[in-house]
Amino acid sequence: MTMMTRPGRFRSADLIVLAAEAALLAAAITVGALLNHRGVRLHADAAPLYADWRPHLGLGTPAVLLLAALFVWRGTRWGIGARWSRLLVGGYLASVLWTLSLALVDGWSAGVTERLTVQAEYLHEVPRVMDVGLMLSGFADRILDFQPDSWSTHTAGHPPGALLLFVWLERIGLGGGTAAGLACVLVGATVSVSVPVTLRALGAEDAARAVWPFLVLFPGAVWVGASADGIFSAVVAAGLALLAVSGRAGAVPGGLLLGFALYLSYGFLLVGLLALTVVLLRARDRLGVLLLAAAAVAAVVTVFTLSGFWWMDGYHLVTRRYYQGWAAERPYGYWVWANLAALLLSAGPVVGPALRRAVAAVPIRPLAATLGQRFATGGPTVWLPIAAAVAVLAADLSALSKAEVERIWLPFAVWLLVATAHLPASHRRWWLAAQAGTALAVNHLLWTVS
Repeated sequence: MTMMTRPGRFRSADLIVLAAEAALLAAAITVGALLNHRGVRLHADAAPLYADWRPHLGLGTPAVLLLAALFVWRGTRWGIGARWSRLLVGGYLASVLWTLSLALVDGWSAGVTERLTVQAEYLHEVPRVMDVGLMLSGFADRILDFQPDSWSTHTAGHPPGALLLFVWLERIGLGGGTAAGLACVLVGATVSVSVPVTLRALGAEDAARAVWPFLVLFPGAVWVGASADGIFSAVVAAGLALLAVSGRAGAVPGGLLLGFALYLSYGFLLVGLLALTVVLLRARDRLGVLLLAAAAVAAVVTVFTLSGFWWMDGYHLVTRRYYQGWAAERPYGYWVWANLAALLLSAGPVVGPALRRAVAAVPIRPLAATLGQRFATGGPTVWLPIAAAVAVLAADLSALSKAEVERIWLPFAVWLLVATAHLPASHRRWWLAAQAGTALAVNHLLWTVS
C-alpha cells in the first residue's frame, strides 16, 4: 500500500495521535478518580476500566513476559516468512498461551475457574435451565429486575443465545467454571486465525501477515480469558471469515453464525456493518453471497422466534432492565468519552495511529465511481477498521454502553487492529512492545472483572 506523504510527517502525525491517546487516558483516570472520591456512582473503582487497583504478580507472569519478548523480537519476521498453514497454527497456539498466561497472572482459580461462576454470570443460571424450550419461550418474561425469578445481570442483559452456549457445554459434560473458562480461552483465540483468513481471502495476504503478530499480542486478551465476550468475538470473526472465503458455499454457514451472534448480544446488530463491508470487498458474486447470508440470518431469527423469543421484545425489555441497575447512576457525560479510553486499553495504543493511517489511505475517486470500485481500491485494511470504528461510535453514542466496554467491544476491537497493516515495517516492533506493555500493565496493576 503506497503512502504519498513523507515518512517524517507520518512519524510526527503518529506521535501526535499517540499523545492525544495518552491525554485521553490520563483525563479518564484522573476524572474517574475524582468522581469516585466525590461519591459519584461510576461503579468502576479503576475507571475507566471495570476493575480494582491491586498491583500483583502471579503464576502466569513469567510466561507472559517470555511470550511478549519473543513476539516483540521475532513476531514481525515470523509473520512475513512463515508458511501460511504454520502461521495460522502457530498464531492460534501462541494466542492461547498469551490469553491463558494473562489469566494465570490472577491465579488458576481466580483467573479461570471462578470468573464465570459469580452470581452475575451465566453459570449461575445454568442449573435453573431444566428445559431449553421452556427457557426460550419464557426468557423475555424474566428480563426485568425485581421479580422473584429475574435473570441475573449478564443473562438478562443478553439474548438467550449467550446462556444457551453454557447450557450446551454443561449438557455435553463440560459444565463448571474451569471448562467454561477454558472454552472462552480456546474459542476466543480463534480470532487470530479468522481475521488473517478473512484478509487473505479478500486479496490482502501481505496485510494479513503484517496484522498477525498484533492479533497474537492483543491486549484485549486480558478479558478474553475468561469472559463470554471472548467466545462472542470468535463467533463474529468466524462468520465474517466464512463470508469472505467460500463464496456462496460459505455464505450460508457464515450467515448462520452471524445470525446466532444476534442472540449473543443485542449490540451485534452493528456487526451487520462489518458483514456488509466484507461482502462489498469481495471481488465477485456480491449479491448472491449477500442474499444467501441474509436468508441464513433470517432462518436463525425464525427458529428463535418460533421457539418463543422475539428479538425486538428482548431488546425493548433489556433497555428498561439496563436502567434498573447501575446504568441509571453511571453518568453519560463521563462514560461517553471515557469509554474510548477503555477501548484504548483493550485494543492497545497502536489503534489510534493505525486507524489514522487507514483513514488517510481512503481512496479519492471520481464521483462516478461505483461503490464496489471504491471498496476495491481502498481494500480491507481501509474499510474493515473504518466499519469497526463506526460501529463502536454508534454503540458509544447510544448510551447503552456505559462502562465495561473493554470486554463488550472486543468483537470490534480485533477488526480495528486490521489497520496496523498500514504501519511501516520498521515501526512494528515498537508498536508490538507498546501493545504487550499495555496488557502487562493492566493485568499486573489491576484486578480486572469480567
